[in-house]
This record gives sequence, C-alpha cells and structure tokens, in this order.
Amino acid sequence: MDAPDSPDPSDPSDPSDSPDSRDSRDGLLAEQLLRLTRRLHRIQRRQLEPIDITPAQFRLLRTVAGYDAAPRMADLARRLDVVPRAVTTLVDALEASGRVRRTPDPDSRRVVRIEITDEGRATLRSLRSARRAAAEEILAPLTADQREVFGELLSALVDGMPERHC
Repeated sequence: MDAPDSPDPSDPSDPSDSPDSRDSRDGLLAEQLLRLTRRLHRIQRRQLEPIDITPAQFRLLRTVAGYDAAPRMADLARRLDVVPRAVTTLVDALEASGRVRRTPDPDSRRVVRIEITDEGRATLRSLRSARRAAAEEILAPLTADQREVFGELLSALVDGMPERHC
C-alpha cells in the first residue's frame, strides 16, 4: 500500500492552507513568541537580581550611555517610548544607587540632564555579561546556522514593524 501523496501547495482545495489553518498557525506562532519572551524575561530577571537592578532600569542605563552628551529627561522618555513620569521613577532609583546623576544644563536653569557615573558604567559591563549569559541559555538548543537564520527572521520582524507613536 502506497503512502498518501503530500498535499500540493498550489492546490486551492488543500485544507492545510485554508484561511482558518493559516490563522491557527499564526496564532500558534504568536503564542510561541509570547512564551519565549516570558522565558527570556524570567532568565534576564534571574541574571539581573544579583546586580540589584530591574530590566527597566537596565534599559534606561543603557539608553543614557548611548548618548554622546548627557540627555534630558524628555529625550529619554521619547527614546524609550514611555511617559516622562516613568523616566523620573527610573532615574530616582538609578541615582539612589549611584549609577546616574542629575546635572544642570549649562544653557537653561530649568533643564536637568542625566549623566552616567563610573558606577553606572561598571554596572553596564556586568549587565552585558548577564545579558549574554541569558541569551546563551535561550539559544543553547540552536546550532550556529539556526541562530543565524533565527537572527535574520527576528530582524525581518523587527524591521517590518510600524513605529509606535505616543
């Protein structure tokens, strides 16, 4: 007895390519992406815990370090796509831990700029190591070729996303 032929992808009557089937596959992909994201967040939190910093604080610290000159709070809020109040809370915590400092703007007394400190730079070095360890844990099941393909697919998804505007 012969095995049944595999479905012909060009056959419009193929039930595996129906809109319902595509919706189901897309739904499964979305669920898998969400599960992967949650797993990555759990691993990252575990890696960041000994350094005593939250993922949101890490993101803000990385963002501050990415500027050539000390940014304003409004610049950070815009870059992070959050409300200014959220930046204030994050800066307060990072300032209390000595990782950033508020400095007056030389051109306007009303403007406050945020500078990364030496402690902040040392924290970033530690955090980058923790981030690499988290990525390695997540990517461990993949071969080098699979990682490359996965990276290309993620880039296509990220680059194809429309920009959000507050």
